[in-house]
Formats: sequence, C-alpha cells, structure tokens
Amino acid sequence: MGLGPRSPHKVGRRFPAGGKRGRGAKGSGRPLPRSKRQPWPPPDRRSEPPPDSHPHLSPEALGYFRRALSALKEAPETGEERDLMVHNIMKEVETQALALSTNRTGSEMLQELLGFSPLKPLCRVWAALRSNLRTVACHRCGVHVLQSALLQLPRLLGSAAEEEEEQEGEDGKDGPTETLEELVLGLAAEVCDDFLFYCGDTHGSFVVRTLLQVLGGTILESERARPRGFQSSEAQKAPARECKPADFEVPETFLNRLQDLTSSFLKDIAVFITDKISSFCLQVALQVLHHKLPEFCAYLCNAVIGYLSTRSSSVDGSPLLLFLRDQTSSRLLEQVLLVLEPPRLQSLFEEHLQGQLQTLAAHPIANFPLQRLLDAVTTPELLSPVFEELSPVLEAVLAQGHPGVVIALVGACRRVGACQAKVLQLLLEAFHCAEPSSRQVACVPLFATLMAYEVYYGLMEEEGAVPAEHQVEMAAARALGDVTVLGSLLLQHLLHFSTPGLVLRSLGALTGPQLLVLAQSPAGSHVLDAILTSPSVTRKQRRRVLQNLKGQYVALACSRHGSRVLDAIWSGAALGARKEIAAELGEQNQQLIRDPFGHHVARNVALTTFLKRREAWEQQQGAVAKRRRALNSILED
Repeated sequence: MGLGPRSPHKVGRRFPAGGKRGRGAKGSGRPLPRSKRQPWPPPDRRSEPPPDSHPHLSPEALGYFRRALSALKEAPETGEERDLMVHNIMKEVETQALALSTNRTGSEMLQELLGFSPLKPLCRVWAALRSNLRTVACHRCGVHVLQSALLQLPRLLGSAAEEEEEQEGEDGKDGPTETLEELVLGLAAEVCDDFLFYCGDTHGSFVVRTLLQVLGGTILESERARPRGFQSSEAQKAPARECKPADFEVPETFLNRLQDLTSSFLKDIAVFITDKISSFCLQVALQVLHHKLPEFCAYLCNAVIGYLSTRSSSVDGSPLLLFLRDQTSSRLLEQVLLVLEPPRLQSLFEEHLQGQLQTLAAHPIANFPLQRLLDAVTTPELLSPVFEELSPVLEAVLAQGHPGVVIALVGACRRVGACQAKVLQLLLEAFHCAEPSSRQVACVPLFATLMAYEVYYGLMEEEGAVPAEHQVEMAAARALGDVTVLGSLLLQHLLHFSTPGLVLRSLGALTGPQLLVLAQSPAGSHVLDAILTSPSVTRKQRRRVLQNLKGQYVALACSRHGSRVLDAIWSGAALGARKEIAAELGEQNQQLIRDPFGHHVARNVALTTFLKRREAWEQQQGAVAKRRRALNSILED
C-alpha cells in the first residue's frame, strides 16, 4: 500500500499548512467553528427599520444605567440591599426597555443587567419588548438583548428559583400576567408564524438559533463560549476548554414547540439548504435534536439527503457530490454527517460517496465535509473501505494543502483501533522519512511542522538519487521548527495509538532545548499532555522522554504554556522526581518569584518550604503521593 517511487515533484516538498474556507484561519486546514464564522450579526441588512423609528435614549438615562451597573458589580453578591437595588434598576429598565435594546451602549448594559435580574423583573422587561418583537429581533443591537434574555432560562427555570421568585412576587402588585414559560412559548409561536422571515434575516436568525437551543434544553458550546451578560466569578475563572454543551430541564411544552419548529424546516427545505443565513438555523436544529430528540434529527437528516438526492445528477456520480462542493450546502452536509447514526452513515457512504473520496479530498470545499465524514467514523466496517480509498493519496492530499483530511483519517484509525500501523507507515513515506530507516527517528519534528524531510533539514537531493542517511549531529544542531496546530493534533493521535513506540523514540531523540521549544509552544504543549495522559504510554517510556527536560525546568516554569506542562509533570511525578525538579527550581528561586508564571509554579511546588524546611516538605509530598496512590487504586477498581 505504498505511495510508489519518489518522483521529482515530491523532492523537497513543503506541505501547505491547510487551505482556507470562508473565514477559516490561515493555515488551519479546517473552517473555524460555526460561532466564529459569523460571531455577531453585521449591521447592513434590509430588515432593520430606519434609526429614527427607534425611541431615543437620553444621555442622562444612559449615565444612570451606567452608574447603576457599576454599583451592582461592586455590591455584595447577596443581601437585602442588593435585592432592592436590582429591583429598582429593573423597574427603570422596564420603562425604557425598547430604547435600551436599540442603543448600542444601552444594549450592552442591558445584557449585563439581565444576568443580575431575578425571574419576575426579567419577565416584565420581556413583556415590555414583546409588542416590538420584530423590531428588536431584527435590530443589530436588540438581537443580542433577546439572546441574553433567552440564555437566562437555565438559571431561572429551576424549581428552587421558581419557588423563591413566587414568594418574592406575592408582595408586589406589578407582577407580569404571564410566566417565563408562557413568554418563551409566545416568542416561539410568533417566530413559527413567520419562520422563513426570521431564519433568513441576518439578525433574526440569531434569535431563532438561541430559541431552538432553549426549547431543547441544550445550550451548545458556541453559545457558552461567547461572553454575553453578567457571569459569576466562578464562571469567569472556568477555562474555555470546560465549556461543553450544557443540558437543563425544560417543560414538555418546550419540546413540543421544538417539534413544531422542526416541521417548519420541512416546508421550505430547499431554502434552508441553499440560503447561507437560513442554513445556520437548520444546522443548530440538527445539533439540538441530536441531543434531545434523536428520532426527529434522523427524520430531518433523511429529508435533507432525500431532497439533495433528487436534484440533477452529477456527471461523475450522485447528485449529492454537487452540493458537497457548494460553499453553503456543504456546511449543512457537514453537520448532517456528524449527527447521522452509524448504520445510516454507512448506507450514505455506499450509495453516494464510495469511489469519490479522492476527488473530494482534492477539492477546496468538499474536503471539509470529507473531514466530518472521517470524524464520524466509528466502525471498522466503514473505516476499511474509506482507508483503502484514501491511503494511496495521502502525500498528494498534504501537498494540495488539505492536511485536515489526513489528520481526520488518523483520528478515525485511533478511534476505531484499526489500520494504525498502516497509516503510520504511509505517513513516514509521505514525509520522506520511511527509508532509509535511520530517518524514522526524525518523524516528530516533521509531523509537528508538516514539512518533508528535505525541506525541514534544507537538503538538496537530485532526482533518482538514493536518500541520504539521517545525520544525528545535524538534527541535534537544528532548532525545532514552528509547531502547527494540525501537526500537534497528528502527534496527539499517534501517541494514543496502541503502539506509539516509534513516535516516543523520536521524541526521546530530541535535545533538551528542542523539547523545551515543543513544551513552550501553544500547539506543541498539547503533545506533552498526550505523553502524560495516553494509556498507551508506559511509565518507563514517559520517564525516558521527560528526562531530556532536566536543566530546562526554570525556563519551562517561566513560560505561559511551559508552566502548565510543568504543573502536569509535577502532578504525576514520584517523590524522587519531585525532589529533582524542586532542587533545580530552587537554584533560581528569586527569578521564579519575580516571573508572572514562575511564581505560580514555585507556590505549587512549595519551593519556600523545600528550601527552608526540607524534612517537612518531604513529609508533605509523601502524604500527597500516598493519597494519589489510594485514589488511583480506587479508580482502577
């Protein structure tokens, strides 16, 4: 299954880091997440009424809300005084809700104020905006206010919050006549009545997407990662990587309304497949339905595939191939591929895609849906024909600037647990380090930088010449090149293979400074994470790689990403290894204390105790190690 003889155009090849698509980042090899493709609605859309039709927010009112918001942020998080302050501010908001929503500065403040608001005041503000729903939903500022109000539901729909608010509302005479549930259902009904308009409007489509998530009780990662409104101190401190889709309980009426909206997609399926703005709504609907109503998700997917399959036939196969090459419909098909159940995915491949994967891999747009297909592969039955079809062209795909396809194929091999040795051999051949065998030890720098052997080491090889042996001295003298994101992902997948020995030997061949560069790199640091967490890497193999970092601990501690790697190494280190690390760091204690990253490492290591009270430090670390062993034994059981 080799790639054939070395041809002239392969010599000295530098693989492009990745193609661009839409707003995809340069060199990413894949499009940015949906939320980053169009994170905020642009201001130029036909639906927004002329500015003069919106109520004017006076400078005095703007100043009042600015001072009120500042006072709220400084006030204690709980207490009667704070509750009274929130109540009074929200009463003022209610009287000027439309003016605030359609003012750029005012809408930003209102979004934050909604994060402080209890249930009843928020309902009153919502009710005040209801008569101007279309105006607010289709306004470049007002749309974010509605989104913020909808995103308060996970906080306010809980039974404890409901009971607390009911008690609080008994004393007031100005409570809303409708509950929060009724307001949401009313919004959904109005959107459903003019569904095509709201989905096709640049701003209104954002409301539809958020509404779909709220009705389904699933806030997708793209929404949670986007700061909007007030966040508690705990939420602000939470790292972005912890932002996973959040599920919350919703009334049965919400799921029923979600089904109604799903039916609305089917009425104008052609529009939602071909229109760029409307298509985003259908993509979000598929994600939400996949989480909460999988049978409706499958029904919607079948409707999309069935419609596309009946269009005019492609000259080279299924009509679906034409839509995979289209900028808009291909993104919808990406989502369809990700949510299809394995049996349906298998049949889709066999009926429409088999025999066309090499063509799709070479296409500047169609290679992205192909990546999603590979991401969705979970069975050996599907991986086998896919691998057989793509394996002969891995080097050509890399040369065309589509490394995401190769990384996705390697990820599929890791996930399914098949074809791992074969794909590794093909990668060695594609990067020109398979023969002579001495070159294999250089595979990590090549994979990390996505460069062929000749390019990385600056060699000039004539056509037909026998490849030169690997020169260890030359490799040691060369600084590690820039680690790419996709190169890092490739190495992470390989380290999770069942036998990562070759990659570990290559990592062990790196010098201390080269390994330091890898650990300090934003992308490369995750390769070290994979070494520490992969179940395929034994403790002995891990120690052999990490021992090259001796003498580099201070530089590691004083780096943004390196300090995180050092913390991870410390967490898994035995007492003897901890002594070595602490001793090396102790020699530069003052430098660490002055460094913005180093002082955190010094505190984590308890460096002051180590230097002044060694015996107490050893007892402390011994107790920590004992607790860790006990916890590990419990987890293993």
